[in-house]
Amino acid sequence: MKEITITDIDGFFVGNAQDQEGGTGCTAILCPSGAVGGVDVRGGAPATRETDLLNPVNTVERIHCVMLSGGSAYGLAAADGAMSYLEERNIGFDVQVGVVPIVPSACLFDLVVGNPKCRPDREMGYQALVNAEKETPRQGNVGAGTGATVGKLLGPQRAMKSGLGIYAAQAGDVKVGAVVAVNALGNVVDHETGKNLAGLLNEEGTEIVSTRDAIYQMADTSFDVFRGNTTIGCIVTNAKLTKAAASKVASMAHNGYARGIMPVHTSNDGDTIFAMAAGEVEAMTDVVGTLAADVMARAIKSAVLSAESAYGFLSAGALSHGS
Repeated sequence: MKEITITDIDGFFVGNAQDQEGGTGCTAILCPSGAVGGVDVRGGAPATRETDLLNPVNTVERIHCVMLSGGSAYGLAAADGAMSYLEERNIGFDVQVGVVPIVPSACLFDLVVGNPKCRPDREMGYQALVNAEKETPRQGNVGAGTGATVGKLLGPQRAMKSGLGIYAAQAGDVKVGAVVAVNALGNVVDHETGKNLAGLLNEEGTEIVSTRDAIYQMADTSFDVFRGNTTIGCIVTNAKLTKAAASKVASMAHNGYARGIMPVHTSNDGDTIFAMAAGEVEAMTDVVGTLAADVMARAIKSAVLSAESAYGFLSAGALSHGS
């Protein structure tokens, strides 16, 4: 496996739009020529759109964009902007009287960051696609990662800043990339060393403590978990996959979540991963899925290391420098 950039995967574009003052944004993963789509929703509190369509038993195979958004369920409106952008360019599922662009979407909860009344809307979603075709993909406090935070078991006052992460790799002719907005209840850990990178802070706000241990200490008590989570991501690949295989790849990519987030897939996370396959090279599903898990774990790490302190939340970089 060798590292590449996500722009090395032909046919895909990644664009962000955000309101920095409002503390929210959206990220579009665009494939104008269409990609076979799949999805796997693992969290207990998802906010999603068009996931049923990606079931292999259903008719439409190719999707044209995945929209990752902040704003909780309000942020699903960003996908409307993506549909407008694509329809203007006659991109979508042909229904004889026109086209219907297929834009699956998932949202994370960032309403406690910035202005809770500021949410991604049609205009922001449209702008994300405009930016996708003209800008180099960015990470950190942008797009769906603008208001992302982690380590929220004991409330936002002990959480840390996270963001948007991107990573891509190649094995042989197979290329796989991950885009992820990390907004988890749990801690983000280095998948190679097990070191806490960002997450639940101690009462003094000087070091990271284990969210898992904190949950164990609550085993005999009734507590109200802060309901502001969800990690959402998308795998893109040049591989040729069926809808069923694309969903299997999305499923295997959740192994990357498990390596990088502890705990993950809780009842208060809406953890979702989409997959988009351009269909250029023959590949075994298990090869693509194994790569997907690897790049997802690395993208999660990049999301917190690229983030900057904002909205009163300390970043991993700032904590390591003692500021």
